[in-house]
Amino acid sequence: MAAPAADCLIRNDWICGTYLRTRAGDLASAVAEHVELTAASVLLGLVLAFPLALLARRVRVLQTPVLGVATVLYTIPSLAMFSLLLPVFGLSASGIVAAMALYSLTVLVRNILAGLDGVPEEVREAARGLGYGPARLLLSVELPLALPAVMAGLRIATVSTVSLVTVGGIIDHGGLGNLIYDGMSSDFKAEVLTASVLCVIIAVGADLLLLTVQRLLAPWRKAVAR
Repeated sequence: MAAPAADCLIRNDWICGTYLRTRAGDLASAVAEHVELTAASVLLGLVLAFPLALLARRVRVLQTPVLGVATVLYTIPSLAMFSLLLPVFGLSASGIVAAMALYSLTVLVRNILAGLDGVPEEVREAARGLGYGPARLLLSVELPLALPAVMAGLRIATVSTVSLVTVGGIIDHGGLGNLIYDGMSSDFKAEVLTASVLCVIIAVGADLLLLTVQRLLAPWRKAVAR
């Protein structure tokens, strides 16, 4: 007769403490991989989005094409995106990171542009009157004022990426997505639910972390709100 603690595995319950205890190592490894893939994807997306947003802002005629291409990339189905990147990256984690970074561009580029465009022109003129050059103006004046919009885009992109990374499970590089796919293929309910809940926890935790970073980087907004 099976031990009572293992009954949930036998019944294939959605919530099973035995599964959590016996697979704690696998869950921890999947969470670590999921966080690494998400962080690398968002960081790469940010590195790509900033120069694109600055280019679109400086050369206004390019704004519509840049935003259009970013939007088109976001509409490409995940399987098709992986197929397009397969000749370059193969079935590797790098392909997942590249795909997720491309998906994040539409949000990041738009928000960076919106933040920079929202800087009052009189502020720019005042900074130029004080001798600020283009680079110093961007780094010392425009980006700090655009920070709320930029961070809002970064938070949306991060939460979205946490969810999208699970698709990488189809090539065994999806973090918690691997467990979700394995659980679905074997009808292992506890594995599917546990991995899904952990994805939600990662997304909420990442959003709260970025919100805290935003408040630390822009403490004056709290004073203004008061």
